[in-house]
Amino acid sequence: MAGRIVRCGAALGLGMAWWWAVLRLALVPDAGVLEGTVAAGGWGLSLLPVHCMPKARAVGALGAGRWTQAWRAAPATKASPPRRSGAGSGPS
Repeated sequence: MAGRIVRCGAALGLGMAWWWAVLRLALVPDAGVLEGTVAAGGWGLSLLPVHCMPKARAVGALGAGRWTQAWRAAPATKASPPRRSGAGSGPS
């Protein structure tokens, strides 16, 4: 419960700092680099995927190593190797 309160408090505090920076950039003519950095950083964080979960818990997720198992289980090809230049034609 304490961790949840800390997370909510941190999110609220960081959100307030972002809005302060954005409003200061929009309304105050002498806003500087600090406000621009805070506003750009907060906007950049909003682009991150926030609805992520471990692959093991995701519905329909493929298991780790699935492709490795598929490659190892595939039968070897029966095609003949490509002919080198000037070796003549192969059987048809």
